[in-house]
Order: sequence, then structure tokens, then C-alpha cells
Amino acid sequence: MSEARTLLISPLVGEMAGRPEGGAKQRGVAWLKPAWCGVHSARDSRVTAGVVALAAIAVLIGGAFTGLILEGAHNLSDATAAFDGYLFRVARFTLWQSLLSTLLSVAPALLVARALSRHPHFLGRRLILQLFTVPLALPAIVAALGILALYGRAGYFAGVFAGLGGGEWPGIYGLSGILVAHVFFNLPLATRLFLEALGTIPADQWRLASQLGMGARPAFRLIEWPVLRAALPGVAGLVFMLCITSFTIVLTLGGGPAATTLEVAIYQALRFDFDPARAVVLTLLQIALTFVVVAALTRLGANTVADANLPVAPRRYLSAGRIESVLNAGLIALALLFVAGPMVATVVSGLQADLGRLAGEEAVRRATLTSAGLALLAALLSVSLSLALIAARRALALRRRSPSAMSLLEHAADTGAGFVLVVPPIVLGAGWFLALRGVTDVFAIAPVMVVAVNAVMAMPFAIRAIRPAYDAASERHERLCLALGISGWNRLSLIDWPSLRRPLATGFAFAMALSLGDLGVIALFGSDSVQTLPYLLLARMGSYRTADAAGLALLLGLVCLMLVIVADWLGREAKA
Repeated sequence: MSEARTLLISPLVGEMAGRPEGGAKQRGVAWLKPAWCGVHSARDSRVTAGVVALAAIAVLIGGAFTGLILEGAHNLSDATAAFDGYLFRVARFTLWQSLLSTLLSVAPALLVARALSRHPHFLGRRLILQLFTVPLALPAIVAALGILALYGRAGYFAGVFAGLGGGEWPGIYGLSGILVAHVFFNLPLATRLFLEALGTIPADQWRLASQLGMGARPAFRLIEWPVLRAALPGVAGLVFMLCITSFTIVLTLGGGPAATTLEVAIYQALRFDFDPARAVVLTLLQIALTFVVVAALTRLGANTVADANLPVAPRRYLSAGRIESVLNAGLIALALLFVAGPMVATVVSGLQADLGRLAGEEAVRRATLTSAGLALLAALLSVSLSLALIAARRALALRRRSPSAMSLLEHAADTGAGFVLVVPPIVLGAGWFLALRGVTDVFAIAPVMVVAVNAVMAMPFAIRAIRPAYDAASERHERLCLALGISGWNRLSLIDWPSLRRPLATGFAFAMALSLGDLGVIALFGSDSVQTLPYLLLARMGSYRTADAAGLALLLGLVCLMLVIVADWLGREAKA
């Protein structure tokens, strides 16, 4: 899902649009823009669709904030009293575990990425890189079960750890479990981002280093480290943001009040303690922290939606020595075992469950159908909103008289979906939970909230998949559509659809996978009457039915993985 633009315009399109021979050269920019951009864009239906999409996002986020503000104003004294030792302890632990998780993920990723970069051609390298994409597709609760199957009190390594410690192995709940899970998710992501940065080093530098007889240490110091150092702040900031907004991992592996983050505390305040004032204070603090992190990421130029594809490894002119090769092989093997271990444990534990009985349970069938239906609706809504924003941004860009004179509406269409990165799903859910609890049964509207929040949360991924193809199609077809008077649905179905079919499918598959594995919103609004697979899985874990939970985790993980594989394949086909 590269952001490269295709700027070639078909000669046939130019002729059909009435372009005179040599007209562009003779008339210059006057022929290219004012004659057809401004008037047409002023009444372009794409702008209207974009305004509707922005309004939907504003209602979702604004409604949550309204609920929080009204609740806080109604219980001002209780909200003020919520600033106690517990609040600061939770905030401190949230920052501490995020900092440790970032350090433990990014530091090894630097070494693993360099090892993979130094050996661009070895058997199994492509398979390892593909395996490193799997954690991006796994729902957090599935990965948590795999980690428990390995390192839990009854895990496969429990006997080893008990022997090493000289006593009974207590399990991995608490800070240690949170850190292991975060490293499992973020080490592969950081490795791929660093490897992508190393792939940008010009081949001329490696050729010159080879001619000068440069060794491994000076090559790292003079060639590799400057590139890694430039990428380090953005990658570390991205991982920190993912850890500070982590909900499912902390909920399943935290193990108690001593290992509670702000998002889990919000959930507990609403579902167990029903302390709205504390929930408001916790939510506002969570928003403030994520806003600061996202603002820092923006200044650092970090890529908040990492591309799963990597460039072809360039030719290397420096060969690694024997000792370096052994060390690099050991690093790659350790990283591979760490990432593959929970996946294998999830599969083995899932296959040991009574899958036939699970498939026959009414609760499982109902949760599967509910998950599929809600994920389908969320994906459709996410792709529709994303396409509307992309089309509106393009129409407004064509309308511009000056390249630097971006209107407020165009800026909102360009960055509107990014606002959801500041407001995690649990925060949106908490705001609407508080806003609607006095109006209607909040558990009855669970499907609406799950679809809406998951759709908006998946929009950054969908936009990244769709926008390059739409911009390229617009470059080729804009004047043709204007000359023939084709707009709206006719343009989408007849002109743009062939170019957008695969990117739309890619965004749809990603959005559906994200929605299927989400636990943030359904954890607040779920009930016995509305259950998704992640919610049912969490319930089985809470009732110590670990075998059933393992079987459900295998089912959920395989479905999400297949969706992401399809999305990746469609994205590659669209590029080709």
C-alpha cells in the first residue's frame, strides 16, 4: 500500500476531453486548471459526500466528549475527588509499562533488522518476514491466550521455570505478562520498519564501502546507524502509542489492581464499580496522554499505519564475516522463536479443544454470526466513509487556485480520519455509555456502537489502501468525466470502479479483520444477548474454561489471519 502517485495521463483521455494539439505547451497552466476545476468542484457531489462523512466522525467523537463533559459537570465534586492516589498510581503504571514495552521492543528490533539487512539472501528469509506480519493480524486476546499457553501457570514452560526458580511457577500475570505480550506484537512491527529504513540506503554507499575495505563496525557507524537513528524516534513513538492505548492485553494479562492501565481502569469504573465520575477523570487523562503522543508522532513524521510490504532487498557489496554471521543467525533465530512460540501454542492448544462440541453450541454459533455481521457492517461503513473523504479531498484539491492555499474543509478531509488515533475505542465507548445511560438501555444499542466505533477506527488503514489508487484514477479520468458530464454513482461504477476494485477490497478485508478481533467497545456494551467471539472468549477465560477459550481463539485467529492475507494479496495485485 505504497503512497506513490501515478501521474501519467492517457493520450486518449486528452483527445476525448477536447485537448488541442500542443495546447498544454502553448497555454500552460491556464488550460490545465481554471477552465474546468473550480466551477465543476463547487457543485461536486464528492464534496457533499465528504462533508457527510466528516459529520459522521464528528458526531461519534463529539457525542462521546459531550457525554464525558455533561457527566463531569453533573458530578463535579465527585470528579474532583477522583484525583486521588489510585488515579496517579494507574497513570504512573500506564506510562511505566509503555516505556518498558517500547524499550524491550525497539532495542532488539534494531539488532534483528540489521541482521536481516546484512543477509538479504538466505533460505527462509521471506518466510520469516511474512511470519513477522502475523502478529499484526492476530487479535490481542488470541495472542494473550497463546502467551498463557506457553508461560502461564499451567503452560508448556511452567515446569522449566519452576525448576529454574526452585519452586512453583506463579505464572506470567502482571507486568511481566504485559511486557511479553507487547514485545510479541511490537518487535516484529519495529523490525519491519527499521528494515524498510535500511532498504533506503543507496547501493552506491555499499559499493564505496566495499571498495574501501570497510569492516562491519565502521559500516554500521557510518552507513547504517545514521539511517536507523533517523527512523528511531518515529518507530519508538509509534510503539509507545500502541502500548499506552493497549486495552485487551492489560485486561487479560494484568492480573489485578497493581497492573492496571488507564483504559482498563475506565472499563472497571463503568462495568464493575459504576463510578461515572472516576470514569470521566480517567478518560480525560487518557485522552490527554494519547493526544501528546500523537502530536509528538506527527512532529517526528512517524508512520502510524505501517505498511506491511517491504522493498526488494538491495544488493550488498559487503559480506558478513563468520563471527558476525553466527551472531546474526542467533539473533534471527531467537526473534523467530519468540514470535512463533505463542502462535504455535495457540494452534496446539486450540486443536486439543473439543472443536466439534464448540461448533455445536448455540452460544458459539450466535457469537460467530454476530461477529461476522457486525464486522461486515463495520467494514462496509469504514470503506464508504474512507472513500467519501478521499474523493472530497481530491475534488477540493482540484478546486484550489494555489498549491499552498488549502481550505479548512480540504484539510479536514485530508486529516479527519486521523483524529480517531487520539481517542481510543474504550474512550469513545465510555463517552457514549455515559451519554446514553439515562436515555436508553445502553446494552440494547451495543450493535450500533460496535459497528460505528470499529468502522471509524479502521478508517486510517482503509484510507491508506484506497487513496493512492483513487488519486491515480482521478489523474487519468478527471477531464474525461467533466467533458462527458459523468459524476456521482455513474462515475464510480463506470469509470473509477475498475481501478478501485482491488484497493477497496483490501481496505474492506483489513477493516473486517480489525473489527472481528476488537474487544474494546463490546467489553463495555456486551451482554448475554449481544456477544461477539472475543467477548465470548473473554467470558470463557473468566470462568476458567481454558480449553473452550483455546478453541475459540484458534477459530478467531484463523479467520482474522485469512482476511489479512487476502488483503495483502489484493494490495500486491493492485500494485502490479
